[in-house]
Amino acid sequence: MQMAFDREDATFKVLVNAEEQYSLWPDYKAVPAGWREAGKSGLKQDCLDYIESVWTDMRPLSLRQHMDGQAGR
Repeated sequence: MQMAFDREDATFKVLVNAEEQYSLWPDYKAVPAGWREAGKSGLKQDCLDYIESVWTDMRPLSLRQHMDGQAGR
């Protein structure tokens, strides 16, 4: 049996956490604690393309905020 992540025809949803980090998640699995749906679902490549378009800064939100605060000094 193939894992969902290995199947190109599997349906996924995009998740995001409080640090604005994104993840691909099989649509049949419950959303894990600390994550929420980002409003995009579909085939694996469609979801990966979406993540690439919206997750333009890989740093966690808390780090970005800290660095922005340091730059203002």
